[in-house]
Amino acid sequence: MTAPKEWRGRFYEDFSVGDVYRSRFGRTITDTDNIWFTCLTMNTNPIHFNVPFAERTQFGQPLVNSAFTLALVTGLTVPDTSENAAANLAWTDIKLPKPVFVGDTVWAESEITELRESRSNPSVGIVSMRCRGINQRREVVIEFLRTFMVYKRGAPEVQDTFPATDDDWTV
Repeated sequence: MTAPKEWRGRFYEDFSVGDVYRSRFGRTITDTDNIWFTCLTMNTNPIHFNVPFAERTQFGQPLVNSAFTLALVTGLTVPDTSENAAANLAWTDIKLPKPVFVGDTVWAESEITELRESRSNPSVGIVSMRCRGINQRREVVIEFLRTFMVYKRGAPEVQDTFPATDDDWTV
């Protein structure tokens, strides 16, 4: 299979139940990621930002904010699944079977579980999938179900908006 000359993401018609997508990149989590996300969300649990406190816990070090883990794994799935989403509809059944620490690298894996036409908007379909984040030790660190509304290929909202020009190249 050859790579497309232009990648515009997947549309509703491109999905089939059972499709599995693995993120192209893993993302290493830094101390800055964890502390900034924790502060931005006003999470005052010291296990995320207070090293002496976290060292006294069962983990012996600060935990990465679990909401950051959810956001990161969701983001890692976007190029394969929801780059053309109109809206997220649900995240459910979120499970965190293993802790995430600064320095861990996380990849995402998704499987399409259900597809249906929207009953209220002919421009979109509804996609449901299960997702998981896997670290460099091959451990599943998060699993969840996600449902989103994604545009169909011919929807007016996703027509190409590249500002083409009639000017000739000058170099």
